[in-house]
Amino acid sequence: MEKTFQYVNYLWDEQKAAQLGNDQVALFLYRSNILGADLRITNYGGGNTSCKTIEKDPLTNEDVEVMWVKGSGGDIGTLTRSGIAGLYTKRLRDLKNVYGGLADEDRMVGLFNHCIFDLDSKAPSIDTPLHGLLPFKHIDHLHPDALIAVAAAQNSEQVTKDIWGDTMGWVPWQRPGFDLGLQLEKCLADNPGIRGIILGSHGLFTWGDTSYECYINSLEVIEAASAYIEKKIKEKGSVFGSPKVKSLPQNERLDKAATLMPLLRGLASSENKMIGHFTDSDTVLEYINSNDLERLAPMGTSCPDHFLRTKIQPLVLNLGTDEDVYNTTEVLKKLEPAFEQYRQEYKEYYETCKHPNSPAMRDPNPVIIIYPGVGMFSFAKDKQTSRVASEFYVNAINVMRGAEAITAYTSLPRQEAFDIEYWLLEEAKLQRMPAEKPLSRRVAIVTGAAGGIGKAIADKLVKEGANVVLTDLSEENLQVALATYKRDLADGAVCDVTSEDSITEAYKKACLAFGGVDIVVHSAGLAISKPLEETTLKDWDILQNVLVKGQFLMAKAGVAVMRKQGFGGDIVNIASKNGLVAGPNNVAYGTAKAGQQHMTRLLAAEVAADKIRVNTVNPDGVIVGSKIWEGEWAEGRAKAYGITVEELPAHYAKRNLLNEIILPNDIANGVFACVGILDKSTGGTINVDGGMANAFVR
Repeated sequence: MEKTFQYVNYLWDEQKAAQLGNDQVALFLYRSNILGADLRITNYGGGNTSCKTIEKDPLTNEDVEVMWVKGSGGDIGTLTRSGIAGLYTKRLRDLKNVYGGLADEDRMVGLFNHCIFDLDSKAPSIDTPLHGLLPFKHIDHLHPDALIAVAAAQNSEQVTKDIWGDTMGWVPWQRPGFDLGLQLEKCLADNPGIRGIILGSHGLFTWGDTSYECYINSLEVIEAASAYIEKKIKEKGSVFGSPKVKSLPQNERLDKAATLMPLLRGLASSENKMIGHFTDSDTVLEYINSNDLERLAPMGTSCPDHFLRTKIQPLVLNLGTDEDVYNTTEVLKKLEPAFEQYRQEYKEYYETCKHPNSPAMRDPNPVIIIYPGVGMFSFAKDKQTSRVASEFYVNAINVMRGAEAITAYTSLPRQEAFDIEYWLLEEAKLQRMPAEKPLSRRVAIVTGAAGGIGKAIADKLVKEGANVVLTDLSEENLQVALATYKRDLADGAVCDVTSEDSITEAYKKACLAFGGVDIVVHSAGLAISKPLEETTLKDWDILQNVLVKGQFLMAKAGVAVMRKQGFGGDIVNIASKNGLVAGPNNVAYGTAKAGQQHMTRLLAAEVAADKIRVNTVNPDGVIVGSKIWEGEWAEGRAKAYGITVEELPAHYAKRNLLNEIILPNDIANGVFACVGILDKSTGGTINVDGGMANAFVR
């Protein structure tokens, strides 16, 4: 029978669970995934889960207990068999015989590898002994907002008793590790029959004999805490105090955010280029507009999972809602000192708390930036990380809200926070991260990207690590194209490149989605092939508007964003061999393409001082997969060459020096060469035509 919960989602599907039979590992993974699907229970990468089974020891053929637990760096919401570690439970518990105390914690992590049962295991996480030293078959360690609010409240131990009586244990804050596992073991021994344990300032442990019992236990404990907090909120009324700032209407908030984003991104990227995220949810606005923001924000977050992703505290901007954010010079006079002060305070935090063996100081720029009345920005190495940082700070807001309603919010002491942030094991985890791709931390906008050459370019840029905003005239085609990408990699905007207002909206969306723009690719186009006497003024105008005017408007808007960011960029224009070669039946198209090519050279000369490179890629004969060859253009070119439409692919392949068919992917490779390899080239032309001697530029 399905249970009803008000504050968490009951997602257990008995039919799905039944299909897994008695496979306890599969049921543990299923439980993990549905727990991770509810952000009120745990956020991306937060928490860990486990189960214990009886397996045949491959060395002795005896039955042994094996613990299966989420490995280091995993996410329970997307956890699969490949993301877990399998360890001999007895060997893990035997480590108590060699544990040398708190100073021995880092060595113990290395010893976890001696307990491995499954040779395909993921690296065991620091929380492994917390699961292994408890006797239960299924265990959840979660970071629900409501439970962390209880854990971070003043008098947390008493609050725990007020909610659950003697059915829940409580242990004070301690850094995760082997000793914390011993504390959990002792808490259970001192309080037999409890259903779970709250970790001060940290999170929750719950358990059960089966995966389902563990799941229900977790939900019921979270539900009880959530109901208690909501009751306290109703009794107290306003938790964060009366609003100090009134939110702007949403359209004005988004407009100001999009305008500020490139400036903030540039300042946040003083050491490493960052990708942005923006949110103006009701939860965020209630907190950032409140009278208590000034008191709570500097306190920082409590849960280690929160501040590892959000930094110890946010930067609160001293900008009023009436600020003229369009005046770049004036707004920078306020932003630059604010960022410099934040960096200096972070350096002081590092210098005050560091140990002789601490890793070098990391990027001192803020991750979370708050603009009262407008919203919250976050910046990190990629979109997923910046989005997750934002989600974690929303969790922190919920924790503050709950703790303030219960008694008062408390955060970790700065030294404790530093010891987590600069833990050598955390540094080792960072060093194990895969190398970044060539275009990581860069944002591209590509016109005409719903199909053909434009889609191939977008695909290539995403593959090489860029975030891409696809634009196209067709909403339907755009949505089909966007569906081919995983979350956080791409976004889209319906855009008419002949309309300045439409282009403005596309860039606004790019800034809100990713923080700005580094690469502009003008690929939108069409082709008309007619003799002079048949070429109409309408033909001439549409080619000039889409190809030349569109390129001009995209470049103008793109350069404005890049100048705000202050770290240069790339513009690549997709022209054509026809801009270099004179041929029949081509006066309107060839003239427009020549205009694109010379505009590239003019812009390269003008914006070089801003470290913005402008280059041209000239395709020729891209028939397969190119929308430009649909309809009358193909017929016109076939007529010009005295052949049939069906003979065009072979004709174009044979006429180039390499005798190669040119594909959209080949043009995409040309674009990548411009933005990913040729970082000291500008005003240049790359012909991607298989070698056309009459199109050689020199």
